[in-house]
Amino acid sequence: MIIPRDKYLHELRSVMHNGMIKIITGVRRCGKSYLLFELFRQSLLENGVDEEHIIQVDLEDRRSKQFRNPDALLDHIDSCMKDDGMYYILLDEIQMVSEFEDVLNSYLKVKNADVYVTGSNSRLLSSDVITEFRGRGYEIRVHPLSFSEFLKAGTHESDLSALQDYMIYGGMPQTVSFLNKEEKEKYLKSLFEGTYIRDIKERYGIRNDDDLSELIDIIASNIGCLTNPTNLENTFKSVKGHSISDTTIQSYLGMLQDAFMVERAIRYDIKGKRYINTPSKYYFEDIGLRNARLNYRQIDGGHLMENIIYNELRIRGYSVDVGQVEIQGKNEDGKKTRKLLEVDFICNRGNKRMYIQSALDMPTQEKINQEINSLRHIKDAFPKIVIVGGLTPSYVNEDGISIINVIDFLKDTDGTLL
Repeated sequence: MIIPRDKYLHELRSVMHNGMIKIITGVRRCGKSYLLFELFRQSLLENGVDEEHIIQVDLEDRRSKQFRNPDALLDHIDSCMKDDGMYYILLDEIQMVSEFEDVLNSYLKVKNADVYVTGSNSRLLSSDVITEFRGRGYEIRVHPLSFSEFLKAGTHESDLSALQDYMIYGGMPQTVSFLNKEEKEKYLKSLFEGTYIRDIKERYGIRNDDDLSELIDIIASNIGCLTNPTNLENTFKSVKGHSISDTTIQSYLGMLQDAFMVERAIRYDIKGKRYINTPSKYYFEDIGLRNARLNYRQIDGGHLMENIIYNELRIRGYSVDVGQVEIQGKNEDGKKTRKLLEVDFICNRGNKRMYIQSALDMPTQEKINQEINSLRHIKDAFPKIVIVGGLTPSYVNEDGISIINVIDFLKDTDGTLL
């Protein structure tokens, strides 16, 4: 089954021959290799590039093990470049090469080399690597399938049934090819344990991963909830019956983010215009992986929808923070009161900003008021939106707040509704 990844393919085409190393990042098995070796390679061939001018090495393949040595990889690439024509160098899972920075830097000044690499950890974009590339590394972040890409598989009778499936099994491309839920569940569980956890243990030399596993379970059970390392430390003490330091917890959270498994959304004071570094929220890169981790026990529609909205915003290139609005007033005794209201997402991209609340349903006026209250107290002119589940039609209310159905939002890839 071929699922187009037009957004990423277009971006790759737009940065061809720009003199930079194109770095395709993202969680393992999200489709980076397919994008590079199938879709982009086919695009090159269709545009007249000679097959012999496409040099590709799958460094994850055991048969390419010798090329994980930096000098062997350099020799191989050099031996394939036999004339002055443009060569396209496609390297998959470059982090498996020791001293890969030196390898890539070796081609920055080669005029007939256009280099594209994939990688599954954020070390590719750490400050030291950026320094090594001298500002000549360009990231293309690939995510699991968005809902609109998921729909293109054409395996569902309606958008609603597709969304229900998407909320349970997520958007890892391979899951679409499985016909029944048992196959999907087995694949996602094996992917979590056999790939992601194993990678982290090997990369960081973790021998006993019990605490890491417990932490993942806690984060998975509390998506959309504000937390910090100290709170998590207390959870370990009260629920798990043993202690783990907040420093260790912070280190483990960094490992999960480094592997692109989770992302952290930092809290922002809208009126005070400042970041509040803790507590934060954590969201899973793919909701199907989260559900598989918990053995499909905690299927809370509200939290799942919030995670999916967060992922969609990140796919569309927004930076996403968690907002808070402070409301001051007076009580019956005339004493000053202070109340903090939460805004699920503050979304920024360039000079564009919007505020979003996620609400699975709003069956009563009381619930409607609860969801829009924080948005009413934001006095700037940027769009304010509530995304709702079910079959609620999209409309604009008397306060100028847009109420958008989640399916309409997820299908609105060109941003017409926002």
